[in-house]
Amino acid sequence: MPIPVRRMRFMTWRSLATAAVAALMAALLVPVAAHGAPRESAPVYSYENAIRESVWVDTGLDGDSDGKNDRVAVDIVRPRELARQGRKVPVIMDASPYYSCCGRGNESQKKTYDANGHVVQMPLFYDNYFVPRGYAFVGVDLAGTDRSDGCVDVGGRSDIQSAKAVVDWLNGRAKGYTTRTGPATAKAGWTNGRTGMIGKSWDGTIANGVAATGVKGLKTVVPISAISSWYDYYFAKGAPLYDSGPDWLSDYVDSPDARAKCAAVQRKLVDQAPRTGDWTSLWTERDYVKDAAKVRASVFLVHGMQDLNVRTKNFGQWWDALSKHGVERKIWLSQTGHVDPFDFRRGAWVDTLHRWFDHELLGYDNGIDHEPMADIERHPDQWATSTVWPPRTTSATTLRPGTGAQPGVGTLGLRGKPGTETFTDDPKLSETDWAANVDRPTPDKAGFATGPLTHDLRLSGSSKVTVTATPTTSTAHLSAVLVDLGPDTVRDYAGSGEGITTLTDRTCWGPSTAGDSSCYQVTEAARTDVDYTVLSRGWADLGNYASDHGVPLTPGTAYTITLDLAATDHVVPKGHRLALIVAGTDKDLIDPPSSTPTLTLDLSRTSARVPLVGGAEAFSRATAGSTAAPAASVLDGVRDPGTALRVPGASR
Repeated sequence: MPIPVRRMRFMTWRSLATAAVAALMAALLVPVAAHGAPRESAPVYSYENAIRESVWVDTGLDGDSDGKNDRVAVDIVRPRELARQGRKVPVIMDASPYYSCCGRGNESQKKTYDANGHVVQMPLFYDNYFVPRGYAFVGVDLAGTDRSDGCVDVGGRSDIQSAKAVVDWLNGRAKGYTTRTGPATAKAGWTNGRTGMIGKSWDGTIANGVAATGVKGLKTVVPISAISSWYDYYFAKGAPLYDSGPDWLSDYVDSPDARAKCAAVQRKLVDQAPRTGDWTSLWTERDYVKDAAKVRASVFLVHGMQDLNVRTKNFGQWWDALSKHGVERKIWLSQTGHVDPFDFRRGAWVDTLHRWFDHELLGYDNGIDHEPMADIERHPDQWATSTVWPPRTTSATTLRPGTGAQPGVGTLGLRGKPGTETFTDDPKLSETDWAANVDRPTPDKAGFATGPLTHDLRLSGSSKVTVTATPTTSTAHLSAVLVDLGPDTVRDYAGSGEGITTLTDRTCWGPSTAGDSSCYQVTEAARTDVDYTVLSRGWADLGNYASDHGVPLTPGTAYTITLDLAATDHVVPKGHRLALIVAGTDKDLIDPPSSTPTLTLDLSRTSARVPLVGGAEAFSRATAGSTAAPAASVLDGVRDPGTALRVPGASR
């Protein structure tokens, strides 16, 4: 639980010297069966007197081509009392490119060091909270950043090996050194090798990538708003999501030393990541989903369902692959954008994370593995659970669009109505414009909606929309969005806080030192009232209709392509309507094509495969007896989300 700042002023952390307390400390780290099955690690070790040290681990690579193996900097904070007793501890590790360039967390904390080069401030609360509970915390500078050698290659071999080598070192399989260049070696005799990786965005992405190597000793990963395939960070079936590629991102986090040495790596990031959106070997190397069968670690995944930075296709495909291979897993899905759970559900998050690490790294039988698999935010600060996710009764159900009484304002049901709809791409408009005018004929989109539902309808998982379209030009981009049409109060994910507001009060999560406070600004949900909610999105370049390499289109020819829509879990309430909108460029969320096409949809060959809890039967029940839709009006939603960040996790 949090400790108020005023109470922290009167707390001191003294050495624990009595035999009784020493016995208690020892008991906390023994196997579960030995001392009456402890259920929770307690904060009985001194944080102020913790050992702080740095080690440089040999990655076995020479990414900067200087003729020497790269060494990555590893900053360690661990309990001194347990070291004196010769007791070995598990490790919580965050490997990041952001420790010096950009900072971590809502307050953009960076590592700081004393005159001896030992870490003083370790960003985030993990060390303050977990070191007193008998864990070591390890912060790794990825190759090419901060105090590490090598080059940043944006999710490639160097990035992943940066962290994997540290897991190997913690398990006695790699070399570590006491300095960046010297010969004196360092061994990790103080750890039992049991390692859990955690991190948001790029950091969590590294955790996914290391897990996908199957490295021994990695027992669990906690990826927050993380990437599972870097292609899907930059492109959606050929449609560019950003106006730059991984070379820009590498340059953003490179240390000065890396910038001077890594021109060849930068050139590769340009040459093998063409802005055409074609799949190349660079993307294959950075696709962790294909290696899900190798994952030995459990996975506790967290993502915002309105994350327009690391878009939610990344968590959906990773989750599905882990499920296929029977990986132990747990998931939290919030209404936020790119936000850490520490900032949208702080108390419950710290408690749950504590119990997760106690179970996975200390072996405590605390029951967390028998709790519901999923926590899902339905309304701001209102959470529901699912025993498994998606629920076992979920079934992909084909919904079909049909023509209506007005052009571009059609129906959506189990049986469609044949015909065509035509729209012209308008790169100045976005999903908010389309949804606001879903009941009105406009030249920029085609919308299809059910009548008001007579029962709630729950979507849980990933959708696909298959479109058959005839363009008038040789290039065309497509967007498809699913929309809940009805009034609600939601987190304002399009605002500057992406669903949170940061306040001035602070709560504290463990002891502090003069150089490292455990106290963080409180946040609260940023709410907004809306008439509709966009609940899932997908995009594509129509030129990628046949493969992962785009080709010019022949005007007047019909092409069929399937768009992968983002994973979500959303209940469309009774009285609301479910809508599918198909349009061109989604302003600021994909880049426009080189031309401005008009596209004609063949509705008989256009459909949506939607994961409905209860399947087609639930849809039939929810739409049975539905009355006519309300009169056309302009609906109000969140503001235009604006230009999404090109940096996964460098702020908040």
